[in-house]
Amino acid sequence: MDPAVLLLLALSCLLLLTFWKQSSGRGKLPPGPTPFPIIGNILQLDVKDVSKSLTNFSKVYGPVFTLYLGTKPTVVLHGYEAVKEALIDLGEDFAGRGRFPILEKVNNGLGIIFNNTKSWKEMRRFSLMTLRNFGMGKRSIEDRVQEEACCLVEELRKTNASPCDPTFILSLAPCNVICSIIFHNRFDYKDKDFLELMTKLNEDTTNLSSPWLQVCNIFPFLIDCFPGISSDLLKNSNYTRKFIMEKVREHEKSLDVNNPRDFIDCFLIKMEQEKQNPQSGFSYESLETTVAELFGAGTETTSTTLKYCLLLLLKHPEVTTKVQEEIERVIGRHRSPCMQDRSHMPYTDAVIHEVQRFIDLIPTNLPHAVTQDVYFRNYLIPKGTTIITSLTSVLHDEKEFSNPKVFDPGHFLDESGNFKKSDYFMPFSAGKRVCVGEGLARMELFLFLTTILQNFKLKSVVDPKDLDIAAVANGLIAVPPPYQLCFIPV
Repeated sequence: MDPAVLLLLALSCLLLLTFWKQSSGRGKLPPGPTPFPIIGNILQLDVKDVSKSLTNFSKVYGPVFTLYLGTKPTVVLHGYEAVKEALIDLGEDFAGRGRFPILEKVNNGLGIIFNNTKSWKEMRRFSLMTLRNFGMGKRSIEDRVQEEACCLVEELRKTNASPCDPTFILSLAPCNVICSIIFHNRFDYKDKDFLELMTKLNEDTTNLSSPWLQVCNIFPFLIDCFPGISSDLLKNSNYTRKFIMEKVREHEKSLDVNNPRDFIDCFLIKMEQEKQNPQSGFSYESLETTVAELFGAGTETTSTTLKYCLLLLLKHPEVTTKVQEEIERVIGRHRSPCMQDRSHMPYTDAVIHEVQRFIDLIPTNLPHAVTQDVYFRNYLIPKGTTIITSLTSVLHDEKEFSNPKVFDPGHFLDESGNFKKSDYFMPFSAGKRVCVGEGLARMELFLFLTTILQNFKLKSVVDPKDLDIAAVANGLIAVPPPYQLCFIPV
């Protein structure tokens, strides 16, 4: 037989086998679009805006449906009820971490965020406790954020009210807060090592939000076939880890087990306590990864939200005016904002919540996985199946928010102008894998924003109605478009 015919027959058999394997298990899984052999439903997804594609599928298949990303089934949960039922009501069953091959290559499955081993709960518990109880009666985290907010104001004054892109400046402040918690000291905004670290973190955010990287997560073999795809991430990761380990070695030389100064000290003490436990997840490699994750997640999510917040305030100057009037009434000009002020500033609180709701920072959340076979709404989801929870569908739910596509602080205010909570507010996800740094992020957003607006008027370089507020990327993170503004001292 002709070799070409044999090859064609072999390929046909492979395609048929793949399709049979895909379809054979679909009777137990939720319904979904028919996948193509090998590539699954990838051609039916807009990789530039996956969240929009998921919404379109939900209109056909309902709030729970199955997609094949390659040959693997992925169950998608769309809408508040389905997401809440999984992440909160059945939190333990949905507490696994789904595959994220690009970052697995960087983190080796360690740390908190992408750790899917037995140690993740222990590592998460330790990190939460250390962040919450940090300092053991010494300077609180709020003190550190307030100090950094003042430094940020001084840096903004140096722009001399000239047009500037706020991206990099807004990254420096939250990163320095993380540095003070982890390393016991902040860095000068002109420090070369600090600026290099910030450059690496900004590059990673851009890379992780690219459509091409989303495709590589679906087809991991592409990472090895085209090593250049992950080379920048690995290069930046190596730089960050080297930076971290230099600090760790310095800490070891001056460590006082009775007087821990920061996160690294606490981790080193825990390592010593656990050294006889062969199952312990506390190691130098784990320390590197955990600290790197705190840097990445604690810096870029907060700074991106702040950048988007200022853009929306430029677009809606009437909102900015109301916030500044509330700041003047409650705080004044002669003291720094503090967290106690928030309960007396319902409009400002509503604005910050509405920014987070509107921008939908992490549209499809980080992937989850079921930790055992789970019966969910009459479907059987096998252990290990990846779960995508659409946070967009929760944050933009028309039943809860009257105009979900419109930026309106009224979504979080009652008829009397008091702040109104919403169970649908899930920008940090929910359940067992909710963001470890949620409390810190909320504090930073309030203190940084109020301190900026206490000291500056925001002036757009173009007419506000001409400002584009649509995200330029919707991969892992929704990235706002570039813009310039002037910080006018008041």
